[in-house]
Amino acid sequence: MSGALPETVEPVRPRPYAWPMTVDKLTDLLVAKLLRDHGKSKHHWRTLIGPIRLYSRATHPHCNWSVTPTGPFADVARLETLLDELRLAHPFITA
Repeated sequence: MSGALPETVEPVRPRPYAWPMTVDKLTDLLVAKLLRDHGKSKHHWRTLIGPIRLYSRATHPHCNWSVTPTGPFADVARLETLLDELRLAHPFITA
């Protein structure tokens, strides 16, 4: 074997999370996943999530957003688990 690449190489497909994520899209994604997995209402989850705060990449090089949820302990725990997953997939978002 010569070490040459095969003639038919599949193109690299962008991952679904490779496109820029915005605050609004992230909020919608959080609400949709929480509603699907745990029920309740959109209003309940949006109120629990509250505003998503953005930070400068210069001062926050690993993740430029944060959420400070308020509400029942069990719901906050569910949200925090989902936030940990989404921080890995979307460490940087835009306004």
